[in-house]
Amino acid sequence: MMISLFSLFCLSLALAVFSRLIYKLWLGPIRMQQKLQSQGLKGPSYKLLHGNTKEIISMRKEAIKVPCDSGQHDMFPRILPHLNTWMKLYGNNFLIWIGNQPQIVVSEPELVREILNDKEGVYRKIKPVSHVKKLLGDGLVVAEGEKWSKLRKLANHAFHGESLKDMVSAMVESVDIMLERWRYHEGKEIEVSKEFKVLTSDVISRTAFGSSYVEGKNIFDMMMMVF
Repeated sequence: MMISLFSLFCLSLALAVFSRLIYKLWLGPIRMQQKLQSQGLKGPSYKLLHGNTKEIISMRKEAIKVPCDSGQHDMFPRILPHLNTWMKLYGNNFLIWIGNQPQIVVSEPELVREILNDKEGVYRKIKPVSHVKKLLGDGLVVAEGEKWSKLRKLANHAFHGESLKDMVSAMVESVDIMLERWRYHEGKEIEVSKEFKVLTSDVISRTAFGSSYVEGKNIFDMMMMVF
């Protein structure tokens, strides 16, 4: 009798775990997809376990196979081909699945503004994994609530329209210096990623510290060692 009760308990437990698993991996996502579709938010169909990740990987592989046209400056279809394709199919806002986790892609300017403002605290930020947190720190990107408000006020002046206008001349000067340097490499290959890293550092040096990248190179070198 005891064995029979124990077996029944194990069977019930197994059924409970199996039911929960089925709901989490299939029924739950399907119900959510149907509910959002009824509200007008469409997207690629959910696939068991992997969601849309296989489609995303496949699209990226196909996009990379196509030679890059030097005269084409629109890199969005090449870098994020899945979003480019689905925006054409489903509009500016749509639902995708990373595994069994839903993600709503929003590219409509007014909705983006509303989400970023988030005055009611409705849109919660995803907690970054450890290595991402080391890169981002605890600044505006990951902060929430009162801390975010304080950081936003501190940053507001630096990114105000008038402040950005004052930086234009420094940015132009940095670009002119880079282009002048490139003239000496005519007919030779240029490591563009390295050049743009130097350009970014130079712009930061001129706009934030009033000096060129070359003058503050030691500081940037030490920063790179930290990261």
